[in-house]
Amino acid sequence: MKLKTQLENVKTVGLAGHVKPDGDCVGSTLAVYNYLKTYYPELEVTLYLEPIPNIFKFLSRSAEIVHDCSEEKVYDLFIAMDCGDAGRLGEAAKYFTSAKKTFCIDHHISNSSFADENYIFPHASSTSELVFELLDTEKITKEIAECIYVGLVHDTGVFQYSCTSAKTMNVAGHLMELGIDFTRIVDDTFYKKTFNQNRILGQALVNSRLYLDGKCIVSVITAEEMQEYEVEPKHLEGIVQQLRVTKDVEAAIFLYENPDGNYKVSMRSNENVDVAKVMMAFGGGGHVRAAGATMQGAPEEILQKTLAEVEKQL
Repeated sequence: MKLKTQLENVKTVGLAGHVKPDGDCVGSTLAVYNYLKTYYPELEVTLYLEPIPNIFKFLSRSAEIVHDCSEEKVYDLFIAMDCGDAGRLGEAAKYFTSAKKTFCIDHHISNSSFADENYIFPHASSTSELVFELLDTEKITKEIAECIYVGLVHDTGVFQYSCTSAKTMNVAGHLMELGIDFTRIVDDTFYKKTFNQNRILGQALVNSRLYLDGKCIVSVITAEEMQEYEVEPKHLEGIVQQLRVTKDVEAAIFLYENPDGNYKVSMRSNENVDVAKVMMAFGGGGHVRAAGATMQGAPEEILQKTLAEVEKQL
């Protein structure tokens, strides 16, 4: 399958990714948006995302992303990307629901094939890798390559997570040959943190505790701590991954408090815990080694429920 097969008899196209967009969400959606704007100038194309992290704003046409979903619009084609269900599209879900035709590109194992047509491969490293497959390779420009590379880097943890395959590395190699500044992309978007981000990471490590005979590590960051260190939820990226690399740990659980009082729960695992299965038990989802959910209640209650599911697998 190629993306062009979805564009027959289409004049208007809407694109959207999941709420709180991460590197793969931003990279994959902008790759498709740039591709359509470059090679299909006759189409009316709109990309809807919540405000993206500043580190991704160097990507081509990122300034054209629309954050306001108040306009009433019926698209000929709406493409949902990097999300397992329509609810994860946030306010843009209404455009998906009203569209004449829908298409989903995703790699989450929890995806229910909710679009009219679906391109879903749970074993792919990222949605960006799937986008590479859908585009005509010879038409991938340096600007599009940068978008795809960002997605690869962030969903593979710079090619170290188990979702990384030989195909992933071949895709990355092709993108590098197009002249992208791959070292700068990795350094500036993945490794560099602000002073306050490093401080909140330190606090999360200080707060961490071991459970289940040392096989599970847990940390909680409260709204008060986020205020003290002057950080927002988007600045907590990477904390759960740092917890995961603790020696002898099978699973990591990281909780932080949302402004509405609910808690975002992020999980990562090494070999023996399917965290997607754990999070799906609480209305969330994701991948075998990386998943999340939003849960209500006190952090102690959330933690006990989550640990109980982890213990079943251990």
